[in-house]
Amino acid sequence: MKSLSETDNNPNVVLRVAAPVPLRRLFDYLPPAGVTADLLLPGCRVRIPFGKRHLIGVIVGTPFESELPATKLKRADSLLDQEPLFGEALFELLVWSASYYHHPPGEVFATALPKLLRTGSPACTARFRLSAAGKEVDPAVLEKRAPRQFEVWQSFRQSEVLTRDGATLGQAARTRAFAALHEKGWLESAPARSELPTAYSVRPGPELNADQRAAADTLTDSSGSYRAILLNGVTGSGKTEVYFEAIAKALQRGEQALVLVPEIGLTPQLIQRFRGRFDAPVVAMHSGLSDGERLAAWRDARDGRAAVVVGTRSAVFVPMVRPGVIVVDEEHDSSYKQQDGFRYSARDLAVARARREDVPVVLASATPSLETLYNAQQGRYLRVDLSERPGSAEPPSVRMIDLRQHATQQGLSTPLIAAVREHLDAGNQVLLFLNRRGYAPTLFCTECGWVAECRRCDARLVLHQRRAELRCHHCNAQQAIPDVCPNCDAELKPVGQGTERIEETLVSLFPDTPISRLDSDSLQRRGELERALEDIRVGNTRLIVGTQMLTKGHDFPDLTLVGIIDADQGLFGTDFRSNERLAQLTVQVSGRAGRAEKPGTVLVQTRYPEHPLLEKLVGDGYDAFATAALAEREDVGWPPQQHLALLHAEATKHDVVYDFLHAARRAVPRQTNDAVRLLGPAPAPMERRAGRFRAQLLLQSSSRKALHSLLDRCAVVWESLSEARRVRWALDVDPYDLF
Repeated sequence: MKSLSETDNNPNVVLRVAAPVPLRRLFDYLPPAGVTADLLLPGCRVRIPFGKRHLIGVIVGTPFESELPATKLKRADSLLDQEPLFGEALFELLVWSASYYHHPPGEVFATALPKLLRTGSPACTARFRLSAAGKEVDPAVLEKRAPRQFEVWQSFRQSEVLTRDGATLGQAARTRAFAALHEKGWLESAPARSELPTAYSVRPGPELNADQRAAADTLTDSSGSYRAILLNGVTGSGKTEVYFEAIAKALQRGEQALVLVPEIGLTPQLIQRFRGRFDAPVVAMHSGLSDGERLAAWRDARDGRAAVVVGTRSAVFVPMVRPGVIVVDEEHDSSYKQQDGFRYSARDLAVARARREDVPVVLASATPSLETLYNAQQGRYLRVDLSERPGSAEPPSVRMIDLRQHATQQGLSTPLIAAVREHLDAGNQVLLFLNRRGYAPTLFCTECGWVAECRRCDARLVLHQRRAELRCHHCNAQQAIPDVCPNCDAELKPVGQGTERIEETLVSLFPDTPISRLDSDSLQRRGELERALEDIRVGNTRLIVGTQMLTKGHDFPDLTLVGIIDADQGLFGTDFRSNERLAQLTVQVSGRAGRAEKPGTVLVQTRYPEHPLLEKLVGDGYDAFATAALAEREDVGWPPQQHLALLHAEATKHDVVYDFLHAARRAVPRQTNDAVRLLGPAPAPMERRAGRFRAQLLLQSSSRKALHSLLDRCAVVWESLSEARRVRWALDVDPYDLF
């Protein structure tokens, strides 16, 4: 191998670039013409030729040698950044993530960037401020002689630093007035980054009880260095106020805080609380923002103008100048796991990032994941418990309704209907929970047994009565509702209940009560969820029916009754996590009741009241369930004691999928079979989805090191298999769903 200096008249470094392509490797390029080596920093973007296309990649390294001769190296088109987009710790996290998840590095870096940066928008906008001469200008004279210049000058005097195209300047910045001020020397370039204040002011929060104060002291004592803390508190115990204390300490030191939430719906509510508590800039980062809004928030976080960043999963990658604490709220939530593309866990990467940034990370939940509880048991995480609700609020009373012994009206039992009426008559609010949207899960012929099924999936079509359509909730296929059975012309009947049908039933039972249905069907427009939640908070809505979007993070003081319409969903699931999910969902939705002065009641409808999971959960609580579940996982060899990776493949032809997976299995070295167990290939639980057949190969090991060592060797081999070109395949490390 020859060095570049021996083969090229221009002895520059080589650019090792992560290109946004599905290949598990980096690519070498010559530097752009005219760019000196000192500007070619890891973490900067470059535009590169790639085949017939031109892509935007990220510099990962600048070695002096390449495995390719210089004559084979293409020259990068241009350098897009003057400084790295990521701090050292975040850059290291992204490199490590590509290695841990065995994912193409270019796609990992692309995931960490807002869309506009992936397409070449500048990471920094030019920023200006009044120069010393500009500050000495006589405003009265300027206003009289040049009113447009005065308008721009006045904007800078009020805001100190503005971008050329800043919204506060309006169109004035695009006129000759701006240019005139700049030419006179009254405006000068400002630093791209703002200095963080030495401290932000913090308004006092509610008085903490003894448990909360002890927990808050533990969190604040961990400031300034890495520590992973499980904040385990019963629903309504005030976990948010506790981690607010840790954030307050960080802001008082002039540091930034990153807060991850599982759903967009929790973001506006939390941001309001932040702005009410902290006199500091707060930005949101989630998929509901426009591309421009997302880039603006990214810039504010990176440049230090945002003190608090509240975001969903991908916000774990937002750069910050001076991170002080990371919080993962509802850490157990499955939405922290990305299910396609780069399949990372935001919760796990938050812990990995905190370690690299040397800051504390708080994992908050009333129903911690079994992985997090196991890490606490092993001493990797510090566990802090909140066992009581603040003030006089008491945990809700929970009892089961045996559906085998009570009549029902469209899924609502007689005792549940009576309880709803009683609580409404007392002036309180009621929440009925059913994690199934639509009118009915299937349409059925009572004569021949025909069922409306999706033509592209191994699934039944869901009836949506208001839209007058049948819809597949897996591929989104839609079709009109047939008038009669297509087989025998008999009458068709909806079978089962969805939230739409429950709402219809409630309207007939309680015609004078304001009712609101909250699910992804009824809340599709921007701002609808916020308006619906506000109606609940102020009491305009008395009776609520909804899905899991209502199970966490919401505080409704007048809500005194929660009815779980179908607790049997998940009791007999095929996935090893189904019981854990059901337990978490049940506890979370139950926790919405009785969070203020009024006592709460939870009624759980089931046909299996003697089921061990329900008995343990209702009788002994989530901790007892989790202890039993961890022991069961250890006995059968499932995580967290064992480690998994899932090789998933899909194609339009059945045999093609299995050809690839069998070839992938044959490529695994035989000597590894003792350390890593291979299961499959086997069909996915839903084998056909959106017209594509799906199957998987499961890798299981008690040694994380052995599993990753095998994946290091095999991932690139699988990528090069001829069979791989005919399928879509993905590798999922630490899978959440065995789908």
